[in-house]
Amino acid sequence: MAELSDVREMVRERYAAAARDDTGCSCGCGVPTAVADLHEGEVVLDLGSGAGADVLVSARYVGPTGRAIGLDMTDEMLALARANAAAAGVENVEFLKGYLEDIPLEDNSVDVVISNCVINLTADKRIVLDEATRVLKPGGRFAVSDVIADPDMGEATRTDMQAWTGCVAGALTEDDFRATLTAAGLIDIQIRPTHRVHPEAASAIVRAVKP
Repeated sequence: MAELSDVREMVRERYAAAARDDTGCSCGCGVPTAVADLHEGEVVLDLGSGAGADVLVSARYVGPTGRAIGLDMTDEMLALARANAAAAGVENVEFLKGYLEDIPLEDNSVDVVISNCVINLTADKRIVLDEATRVLKPGGRFAVSDVIADPDMGEATRTDMQAWTGCVAGALTEDDFRATLTAAGLIDIQIRPTHRVHPEAASAIVRAVKP
């Protein structure tokens, strides 16, 4: 298993370069906002918000009485996201610097957690999902797009850091993802594969609820 610091640095370098190139690229693998069932006045947190596209979409759904928060560890992506929000004239957004393993928000403060193909990039999914559960309000919803590894994913793929930053090698299997969500305290878990992103992995919509 790769060290947390090694994973973070390789992911940060990749996305910092993407922001500097002004490509706005991310490793998005789905559209979590389309399945999050967002409502007026809700608070939404996007884990690994990158250039801010899903935050800006969420802001429109929750309206002026709601708030959309983006969390990212990369200064260059945060700057790009803030610039994109300013250019779009969207004010009910906030972009925070931090790690998914240590979310800088209070307990029970968020109605919905979304993420677009980022959780698989983290080295310790257990801590990430524990943190997501912590910040969700009771009854809050977890609705993310992520990569799900095939049960027989080869070790060569698992150990390839280029594949890791390419959203493949760090992915959990469906059974492991379900077990980790359950251990975090979430219920009503649904995992629906949507399309193949690699010979050994697929994109999926993952939904769950905090009791």
